[in-house]
Order: sequence, then C-alpha cells, then structure tokens
Amino acid sequence: MLKKGISFLGVFSIASGAMISSGIFILPGIAFSKTGPAVFISYFIAGVLGLMGIFSVVELSTAMPKAGGDYYFINKTFGPFLGTISGFFGWFALSLKSAFAIFGIAEIIYLYAGYSPYFSGFFLCLFFVLLNIVGIKEAVVFQFILVAGLLSLMLVYIGVGLTKLQPSYFSPFLTGDVNTIIITSGFIFISFGGLLKVATISEEVINPKRNIPLGMISSIIIVTILYTLITFIITGTLAPLAFKQSLTPVADSAKIIMGTPGFILVIIASLLAFFTTANAGIMSASRYPLALSRDRLFHQKVARVNEKFRTPIISIIITGGLIYLALLLPLEMLVKSASTVILTSYLLTNIAVIILRESKITNYKPSFKAPLYPWLQILCIILFAFFIIDLGLAAIELSLGFLFISLCIYYFYGRNLQKNEYALLYLLKRITDKRLTQNIIENELREILINRDNIEQDSFDGLIKNAPLIEVEESVDYETLIKMIAGSISHEIPLTPEEIILQFFEKQQSSNMVVSDFLAIPHIVIEGSNKIFLIIVRSKNGIKFTEDVKKVKAVFLLAGTQDKMLLHFKALASITTMASKDKFKKEWIKAENVNSIKNLMILSDRKRCTPSDGLI
Repeated sequence: MLKKGISFLGVFSIASGAMISSGIFILPGIAFSKTGPAVFISYFIAGVLGLMGIFSVVELSTAMPKAGGDYYFINKTFGPFLGTISGFFGWFALSLKSAFAIFGIAEIIYLYAGYSPYFSGFFLCLFFVLLNIVGIKEAVVFQFILVAGLLSLMLVYIGVGLTKLQPSYFSPFLTGDVNTIIITSGFIFISFGGLLKVATISEEVINPKRNIPLGMISSIIIVTILYTLITFIITGTLAPLAFKQSLTPVADSAKIIMGTPGFILVIIASLLAFFTTANAGIMSASRYPLALSRDRLFHQKVARVNEKFRTPIISIIITGGLIYLALLLPLEMLVKSASTVILTSYLLTNIAVIILRESKITNYKPSFKAPLYPWLQILCIILFAFFIIDLGLAAIELSLGFLFISLCIYYFYGRNLQKNEYALLYLLKRITDKRLTQNIIENELREILINRDNIEQDSFDGLIKNAPLIEVEESVDYETLIKMIAGSISHEIPLTPEEIILQFFEKQQSSNMVVSDFLAIPHIVIEGSNKIFLIIVRSKNGIKFTEDVKKVKAVFLLAGTQDKMLLHFKALASITTMASKDKFKKEWIKAENVNSIKNLMILSDRKRCTPSDGLI
C-alpha cells in the first residue's frame, strides 16, 4: 500500500500547480489568434466546463480513493477492456501535459542560455523522476512551496495590470463568432487537465472524504478566476499583433506594464508554474501504470513499490521516459492530443457516475455526491463529445494510435484475467439475470472504504467474514432454528448435532438469549481450546423464542472455548451495540443478499478491539 502523506494543502497545491503552467504562459497567444480579445471568455468557459466535469471526478475519488484515479473508476465501471484503454489514455494525457510544461522550461533555458530543448528536457525529466522516487511527502512539500510563490507573483501581476489596461486593444471584441469562442474553450481545455492528477494520487491523501473535494473544487475555482483575469490583462496591455505571435504573452505583457523587473518576475513565475506542473505530472501519471499493473493489465513488475521510500519506482521511471519522448511532438499537436485524451477521460467518468449509481452497488458510498444528477452528467457527456469531435482529425488520429497500443497491451495481459466484476454487470443484473455477479466488486469496494475511513479491523471482523449466514424465509420457532443449523455447527466444533441442540436449549432455559424485539444472541461455552464459531441468521418474518417475546429478525449464534472467552464477550458487546441502532435495523431488513449483510456489519460504526485487548 502507498503511504498517505497528502493533506488539503497538498491536494490544492497539486491541482493548482498542475493547472497553472503552459496553459496560461504559452497557450494564450495561440488561443488569441482564434478568438481575438474575447479569449478571456474562452478561458472562463473552459473553467466552468472543468468545474462541471470535476464534480463527477470528485464523487468517484471519494468513493474509490485508489491509485490510478479515473482509470480505476472506469475499470470498475466498464470492465478491464475499457479500463485498459482508459488507463493508458490517462497515462498518455498527463504525460503529454507534463511534457508541455517541460517544453516551457526548456524553451526559457534555450532563449537565455542557448541549450537545446531536447538536451535540457532530458535532465529536467531526470530531476523530476528522482524527486518523486525519494517520496510523495517531499514532492508535495516542494509542490506547495512552488505554488505559494507562483500565486504570490501572479497576484502582483494582476494587481498592477488592472491599472494599465488599454481599452482600444479590446476593439473589435469579436473577430469571429460565438461558436469560435466556445470551440477555443475545448482547445485550451488542457489547461484544466491537471485536476485529473489529484484523482490518480487519491490513495495517498489523508482524510480523502474531506480533503479531495475541498482541495479540487477550491483549486479549479481559484485557477479559473486567475486565468480569466490574466488573459483579460494580457489582452488589454499587449498589442493584438504582438499577442497573436507571442509564445510568452504574460512575460511580454509584464514587461510593458512593469518594465524589466516585471518581465523578470513573470519569467520566474512561469518557471515555477512549469516546475509545479511537471512535478505533479510525473507524480500523478506514474500512478496509472502502477494501477494497471496491480490489476494485471500491465507487467506485474511495474507495480513494485520501493521499500525505503514507499514509491512506485519502476512506474515513475517509465513515465519519465514517456514524457521525454512526448517532447518530440509539435506544440499544437501536443496540445490537441492531450486535450482530446483529457476530454475523453472526463466523458467516461461522467458515464461511470450514472452506471455506478444506477447499479445500486451497496458499497458505492461517496462522501461527496455530484449535484443535479443525472442532468449535469448528461450535459457534460454531450459537451465533452462535441469538443472531442471539434478538435479535429489529426488529434483524433493520434488518440487512435494510443488506442491501438492500449488494445495490444490488453490482448497480452488484460484478457487473461480470471475473475473480474464491474458496475455495468450489476446494472445488467438489476435488469436481467440475477446470477451475473459474485459480489467481487462489493468486497473490493468494502476494503477501499475500510482504508478510506481508517476503520481498524479486529478479530470480530474476522469472525463476521468467515461466518455462515443463513436466510430463513418462513417464520419458525427457536427449537426449529437450532435443529436446522446444528449439523453445520458440528462440522466446526467438537460436538455432535444432538449435543449442540441440548446445550443451546439448556442455555435458553437458564437465561433468555433475546436482547430486544430485533436481536437474539444464543451463546454457549464448549470444551477444548482455540475454538470460536459464529452463525448469522436473518429472518424477515421473525424467529419466535418465547410466547411473551416478539419475533426477532437477527440471530447470532456464538460458541467458543474457555480460552476464547475475552473475544466471546467482545463479540457479544459488539453485536449488541451494532444492532441497537435504528439505521442498522433498517439496513438489515433492506439488504439484498448475504454479502450486503456482512458488509453492513463490517462497515458499521462500533468500537473496535485494539492490540492491547489481545484480540488482533
């Protein structure tokens, strides 16, 4: 398991640093050539679109905080075929975005030092690979320092720039039509692709229920405002022809409004931005091959985690290599390809939310739910599909190339999976065949929730997992119930069925085992050592223990040797506490199957045994 070391500030820094980079320091000139002075509206629309899309990503990240982010969501929704494609698409997309940032650093080095971008790009990739191998905490601290410096410098630029605007530069305001402004929003959407990076490292977030939604949503709101103001100031301070031709528009604008000190300030800010994006890029992109490898959709050695640093060393190294190769692509093709892949990821995550909610999987329990369901998701799907088509054939062709590579890898690895379940099967199960699933994904999501909520597992949880669960359809009495299950118990403890029946009858006669009109806990002490056994019985119609007691719906039969008495008493206390809550009673009756009942008990809010209890 990867080490948890990312706080709210870490989430905010990774998301913000991943977004503020080439998308604002290089891209505005290209976007301005398409829209003219209305370019800041395109950035605002792209930010709103990103916010709409991120709601679904946040929901999925809080439900399944696992390495691989959108890959993991899509794999558990659509299965290993689309999961493999999504995983490699996400890996390529974030690698391309990181390459875009390293391209920015390399260009600055080339302008002022004369070194080849490919030469400096290699050493930059090497630096970020080594930083991320050393550890997630160190990489996040580095990220936070850079983002704090970057935001401070950009606020200075905005504050001065708002006083130096030239209204004439905004005329004519529309050089094209409204459609051009909207289409350009899709082109620059790569600027907001960094949000996916948080989803990929969600497994390493401390208190993901709070920190993921708070960090991601606050970062996109702040960055959208920042982007809109910066492009507005560039438009109002840089002559249209110069803006159109500039690959460093923010720096050129700062030189006009603040002179050489302003130019230097923005060059420093752009370097910080490129560093934050490249660092977050390798940190996040490397979690895709890690997650693919864990699921045996990629070579298993890629999932190796360094024992000293607790980081996926092989995954980080091959991601660094992919980023360096991406530097060979032409700039506009790099932007369009990354935007296409990022838009595809957002589209699939919105579809995933719909399928997961409609599948009614018990353990799909996000701590944050996307608003306006399902209309927001449907609108996002339509908009993202439109932008993908509009980005053009060349970008789609490159994406198809990535698709072909993904299919080849799935052919050699993914199709050999022995057991795999996904939410789409659960949705089909609701509609058609109830036998389609074996609750594999339910159990997997249960373990994720245990890790997410820091639920300490104790010996009683082990008892529940191993306990037979019997569903009694008709209403029966206590005697009939014991006779029904005595044979099953005799296989686990050294007593004959007749001895078991006799002991349970004698215990009931000496002291009533009914705790409430909902719960009964018949329990006995048996001879021998190191034995304890639990059988769980649910009866919606009720079990009749005595004439003066109502029929109970939940029966826990417990048998243990003398040396297990401490666990025996802890189990009695845990069952009583757990079953006394109204919410538990309602969920117990509503639970669809055996697995749902066990998940209800394992995830219940109750006091856990500690190592000092001697039960773990």
